[in-house]
Amino acid sequence: MKLMGLISTPPGMRTDAIETTATVVEQVRMARDTYRLRLRCPDVAKRIVPGQFFMVRPSTGSDPLLGRPFALYDVFEENGALAGIDFGYLVVGKLTSEMSRWQPGDMVRIWGPLGNGFPTPPPGRLIMVGGGIGQTPFLAVSREASGARRYGRPARTISANAERLTLLYGVRSREYLAGLDDFRRDGLTIRLSTDDGSEGHHGYVTELLDEEIASDPPAAVYCCGPEPMMHAVSERCERACVPCWLSLESPMACGFGACFSCVVKVKTGDGWDYRRSCVEGPVFRADELVL
Repeated sequence: MKLMGLISTPPGMRTDAIETTATVVEQVRMARDTYRLRLRCPDVAKRIVPGQFFMVRPSTGSDPLLGRPFALYDVFEENGALAGIDFGYLVVGKLTSEMSRWQPGDMVRIWGPLGNGFPTPPPGRLIMVGGGIGQTPFLAVSREASGARRYGRPARTISANAERLTLLYGVRSREYLAGLDDFRRDGLTIRLSTDDGSEGHHGYVTELLDEEIASDPPAAVYCCGPEPMMHAVSERCERACVPCWLSLESPMACGFGACFSCVVKVKTGDGWDYRRSCVEGPVFRADELVL
């Protein structure tokens, strides 16, 4: 294992990030072209918090050369101790196609945790809005918010458990709905939308958010998904004066701030400037971004 917090630490890399070899424990198909991968990597599991990400690549070879970023789905335990992490992914390219063929016992390279996660939820109602594969970070968020699990080292402290938790989850059609049973075990309210009307509300997930804000304004909204959806969520929260945090899905090459391929525009006192999504993000307060 190689600690990444010494003099050789790349610029912007978190000092608690590590690079290590992880073992595939299981691979589960959650929905069409969507999988959950479980990796045994206890040192990463002990450090990571909801909303943070890590870079993953095959343990051998140079094709693909670069790893890909994936957000935490949740941690898991073995014999009462943290043993590793779960993450969800959609098969869309070369690496994710290869990942779908990984089997228990295969070895992969992982480095993380990287970036900044979601803030600890405020007291009151929390609405989580996920589009596409963007529901992934909210399993750990909901478990932390309800007091069911603590994350990080030292473990993060929540001032008061969220009183009500709601997940608004939108996809193209019902065959892409992933992980619903995992969320239902946490007892939060789930509302679904599909573009084709095959499950739940026929339309956009933002239309569900309009209803929720009008009927019972939340203390905060957390959002992850396609950029147009996050833009629409941000606008609705701004109009309603509801604090909103977005987890950006910016393409990343290095994951630690050296390549500047994932920069986003943020507001400054005299205009705007760039920030690296992999270092200053991927979670940003919506009203700080130039969308």
